[in-house]
Amino acid sequence: MNEKYNEYALLFKALSDPNRLLIIDYLLGSERCACVILEKLQITQSTLSYHMKILCESSIVNVRKDGKWMHYSINKNKFEDLKEILDKFSNSDSDGTLSCFCK
Repeated sequence: MNEKYNEYALLFKALSDPNRLLIIDYLLGSERCACVILEKLQITQSTLSYHMKILCESSIVNVRKDGKWMHYSINKNKFEDLKEILDKFSNSDSDGTLSCFCK
């Protein structure tokens, strides 16, 4: 399978969970320490780690270590990529018909 579709799948997987969407929404304001995210979202540390792993693997979220704490921020470039992907899919067949090459 084409590597770009694997990347697309990672992006959409990262966006397919309500907790991860809430984390992304919270990070839109600025970089946040994991301890602040834990406090704000009232989730366990292991739950946060699970969700942050997926968000970071998809490159939607950047991570920076400072001492024992991790600091997270939005990767705005990845959201631009996501916009381009959605534009590509939404504009592929603007008239709603499918192209057939067998005729």
